[in-house]
Amino acid sequence: MKNTEADSKGKIIVICGPTAIGKTGAAIGLAQKFQGEIVSADSMQIYQYMDIGTAKPTAEEKAAVKHHMIDIAAPDEEFDAARYAEEARGIISELHHRGIPPFVVGGTGLYLKTLLHGIFQAPPSPPALREELRRIAEESGSPFLHRRLLNCDPESARKIHPNDSYRIIRALEIYESTGKSIREYQKKHLFAEKKYRTFKIALHSEREILYERINRRVDAMLDAGLEDEVRELTEKGYSHELKSMQSIGYRHMNEYIRGLMDYTEAVRTMKRDTRRYAKRQFTWFRADPEMIWVKAENLKNLSPDIKKFLQE
Repeated sequence: MKNTEADSKGKIIVICGPTAIGKTGAAIGLAQKFQGEIVSADSMQIYQYMDIGTAKPTAEEKAAVKHHMIDIAAPDEEFDAARYAEEARGIISELHHRGIPPFVVGGTGLYLKTLLHGIFQAPPSPPALREELRRIAEESGSPFLHRRLLNCDPESARKIHPNDSYRIIRALEIYESTGKSIREYQKKHLFAEKKYRTFKIALHSEREILYERINRRVDAMLDAGLEDEVRELTEKGYSHELKSMQSIGYRHMNEYIRGLMDYTEAVRTMKRDTRRYAKRQFTWFRADPEMIWVKAENLKNLSPDIKKFLQE
C-alpha cells in the first residue's frame, strides 16, 4: 500500500558531499537535463561579498541554471539553520507551484537536515537573559561566554566555535533558563518529521584524489585574490570575530593579515583544515541510510532513476 501522506509531499533532489568534490558542476548538468533550478545548501554562500573563499557558482554557471539562497545576507547578519530552512522552503514551494524540480545542492549537513526534517522547538528564554548575554559578549568577547558554556554544558560547547556568539548565547539561554542542555532538546526532536519526498545523492571519491582537489582549490582561491577579498571585507568594517569571518579560508587569511602567522603557515593550515572539514562532512552524510553514493563523473548514470522518481 502506498504511503499517501508521503506521496502528497513535494519532491526534491538532494546533491550533497564534501567540499571540492564537484557538487556544483554535477548538479548543473542534472538540473539542465530536468529543467530544474538549484537551491544552495551552503552556510557560507549565503553571505554577500564573500565569493572567492566560498567557491560560489560563477556567472556562467548561474546563467546556465538559476540558483537560489546565494548572496542573501550580510557577513555580520545572524543566520542559522532555522532561518535557512524557512527561506529555502518558501523557494521550494514556489518552484513546486511552477512545476520546476528543485535540486538542493550543498555540503552543510545541518542546513539539509533542518530543511528536510524540521528543527526542534526549545522553550523560549527570558528576553532579559538574552540581552544580558549579548552585553557580556560585546564587553568580554565570545570566547569568555564559550568558557562559561564549557563549564555548564561541555557537550554543546565542544560543538560550537568559541567565536560563534549566536550559538553560544542560544545554548546558554536554554541551559540557564531550563537547567537542560540544548543537546537534550535536539536529541528528543530526533529530526523524525519528513517535509518532502527526497532523492538523496552523495558524491564521493578516493581520499587521495579529493585531498589533491582540495589543495588545488585552495591554490586557485589564493591566485584568484582571496587575500584581497578578506582585506576588502575588513575595510568594509566586518570584524575578524564574526561567525562568517571565522570560516575556513577567511580565518586563515585574517590571521596572516593581522601578523599572527606567516603566509606559508596560513596556506598550510587552510589546506589542512579544509581536509579535516571534508572528513567531517563524509561522516555526517554517511550516517544517512537514504543516501545513494556515486562519483561525480558517474552522476549522469542516475538520470533514469531521477526521471522515474519525478514521474511517480
